[in-house]
Amino acid sequence: MKIVAVCGLGMGSSMMLKMSIDDVLKAEGIKAKLESVDVGSAKGMDADIYVLSQELEKNAKDFSGKVIVIKNLTDTDEIRDKLLAVLNKE
Repeated sequence: MKIVAVCGLGMGSSMMLKMSIDDVLKAEGIKAKLESVDVGSAKGMDADIYVLSQELEKNAKDFSGKVIVIKNLTDTDEIRDKLLAVLNKE
């Protein structure tokens, strides 16, 4: 499974998301390949799940996998809940 954390420039917020996602996956014993990228690069990537901020949601139509939209990037509970909801459906 491949999960991509997406932000506008591929630096700060995507790295925060990636670290939070990694924490959730480790706590749940789930293995996945994680990457953090900018929105332009994400459009050309194949991934199972894309995690991005609400501001970037309009770009999600170009993504090949499932999309998780996070309203508050610092809310680890929101990230955990939304990520597990998608993972439990697979």
